[in-house]
Amino acid sequence: MNIEQDKVVDLEYKLTVKRVVVDQSEPGEPLTYLHGHSNIIPGLEKALEGKSEGDTMQVTVQPEDGYGERDEDNTEELAREDFEDDIEIGETYYAQAEDGSVIPFTVMELNGDMVKVDFNPPLAGEVLNFDVTVVGVRDATAEELEHGHAHTPDMMDHEHDA
Repeated sequence: MNIEQDKVVDLEYKLTVKRVVVDQSEPGEPLTYLHGHSNIIPGLEKALEGKSEGDTMQVTVQPEDGYGERDEDNTEELAREDFEDDIEIGETYYAQAEDGSVIPFTVMELNGDMVKVDFNPPLAGEVLNFDVTVVGVRDATAEELEHGHAHTPDMMDHEHDA
């Protein structure tokens, strides 16, 4: 079975940036995603189109097909009192936007009562090098298609508990 729109794919992967491994799947715990629903970065999703179980490949993703280019204006000064915990430079924290979505940001520097933060994704502007192995491809269930993402056995679905 080939990877195409609405297939659920299990991937083992290793992501390197400038020859440093920044992320990888754990042995026996592949990344599971629903193809064609923007659940993974566009450059990787495009490269996987048409592949099948057992295929291995190396994919280089440019920033525009990964996490985008860095936007130097996408930084802000926040009041130190807005933070509940100790603040560590280089750490990622999460802010809640007015629409309820969560926005990650990285602390760049501490300056007295002010904290300079960066809202760019940590890998923005980077060339991403993936080593991937397709370990499974299956048809999505109706429920997965309705939700727009894959369901894994250890994932509880709380969307309908409200």
